[in-house]
Amino acid sequence: MLDIPKRDRRAERRAATRAEILDAAWAQVRANGLAALSLRDLARTVGMQAPSLYSYFDSKHAIYDAMYAQGARQFVEAEPSDQPGDPLEGLKQLVRFYVGFCAADAARYLLLFQRTIPGFEPSAESFAISEGSLERVGQRMAACGITDPDAVDLFTAIGTGLTDQQLSNDPGGDRWIRLIDDAVEMFHDYMTKKAKQPPARRRAR
Repeated sequence: MLDIPKRDRRAERRAATRAEILDAAWAQVRANGLAALSLRDLARTVGMQAPSLYSYFDSKHAIYDAMYAQGARQFVEAEPSDQPGDPLEGLKQLVRFYVGFCAADAARYLLLFQRTIPGFEPSAESFAISEGSLERVGQRMAACGITDPDAVDLFTAIGTGLTDQQLSNDPGGDRWIRLIDDAVEMFHDYMTKKAKQPPARRRAR
C-alpha cells in the first residue's frame, strides 16, 4: 500500500489563523487608514487577546510585511502577460493595469507603492515577489526602441502621478484613468524624439 502523507493539522490551524488575522487587518486599514492598524482591535476582531497575536507575528511591522507580500502576489498574478502586437499599446496596457489595480484598493496601493508607515520596509523576501515587474517594463520599452536609463523612472512616475490624482480627487471615478493613453503617448513621443537627438543636445544630468 502507498504511504499516505500525514496532515500537519497544527500547521494548518496556524496558517488558517494567520490568514484570518491578515483578513481582519486588511478590513481594518481599509476602514480606518493604513497607519491606523490597532493590534488591540485586531485581536478583538479575531477573538484573542492582543499578546496572543505575537504567537503568529513578531510585531506590527511583521503583519504589515505579510500584507505587503499578499499585495505583491496579487499584483504579479494580475499583471497582464499577453504582449500586444503594437509595442506602444503594450505600454498603455501596463499603465492601465497599474492605475486600475491601485485605484481598486487605496490601502493596498499605499502599502505597496508609498512610504506611508514610519519605519516600515518590506523584507527582502516580500520585496522580491514583485522585483521582476520593473524588468518587464524595461522589456516593453525596449520593444518600442526606448533604452534611455531614465525612461523607467519617468514611466513609473507617470503611472504613480495618475494614480495619486485619481485616488485623491476622483475616488471611484475615472477622471485620470481616462488620461492614461494620452500620457503614455506623450511619454513615447518624448522618449523616441530624445533618442534621435545628438548626445550633445540631450539635457545634462
